[in-house]
Amino acid sequence: MTAGAVPRRAVLRGGLIGVGVLTAAAAGVETGVLPGRGLLHSLPPGVPSTTPGRVHSGSFVSARRGGVATGWSVAYPPGVTGAHLPVLVVLHGRGSNHRDAFGASLHLDRFLAADVRAGGAPFAIASVDGGDHSYWHPRRDGDAAGMVVDEFLPLLAARGLATDRIGLLGWSMGGYGALYLAQALGAARVAVAVAESPALWHHSYESAAGAFDDAADFDAHDVFARLGHLRGVALRVDCGDRDGFAPITRDLRAALSPQPAGGIETGSHDASFWRSQAAAQLAFAGDNLARR
Repeated sequence: MTAGAVPRRAVLRGGLIGVGVLTAAAAGVETGVLPGRGLLHSLPPGVPSTTPGRVHSGSFVSARRGGVATGWSVAYPPGVTGAHLPVLVVLHGRGSNHRDAFGASLHLDRFLAADVRAGGAPFAIASVDGGDHSYWHPRRDGDAAGMVVDEFLPLLAARGLATDRIGLLGWSMGGYGALYLAQALGAARVAVAVAESPALWHHSYESAAGAFDDAADFDAHDVFARLGHLRGVALRVDCGDRDGFAPITRDLRAALSPQPAGGIETGSHDASFWRSQAAAQLAFAGDNLARR
């Protein structure tokens, strides 16, 4: 497949990828284009004051998520909207939505603008709604992972973005999702994955309420059981030292070979920590997407 070609439909079930026909996700409605400006005094500490590029937003009805309206946003580097850019797909945490990647919380569009203006390779950041507690894997009531593959990536390809080999970034629930999707798709489709404060557990009885349908669902989508599927994907894994997920993140980092970039840094399980890692994470993602 050539870079940026609209991919054929991939059917994702239980971590298995098949090939079929293109879905109708690209027919989603675009609801707005934001110029990327904002009041500098309202920015959280550590967020660059660099003026970001445009952020395009819209929604589509997701068959994979049971017919619910699914919002999305795509942030571009300043001055770039139509180039055949690689794309970093962002997976939000529990209780969040696609807006939290940008002005609602993390301001990744500003970090992207600062990185590109400092000489980093340009790429787009695309965020999409995954539901309150989907944990980005196939569930009885919907399949947020299948939505990303079958519906969101074709939508991004139709906008001219290169989706042949993508990047993934997620925090908390989305950190688990980034690892799960990277395993399910493999290095042929994923160049880089960044998991921050990933919501992981060694046993189903330890997991958060609602994270999995039952013990069988946990076992079928256990990241630790499939670490070999991450081979060839550039990995970065971060977690705050005061985060409840720090111990298992240490276990994950120790189990991976080669050891991923990132580490256990000062911080908690919150947006302040995630913003503190954003510059380094986007630089890492951009470098690896440029080499895809």
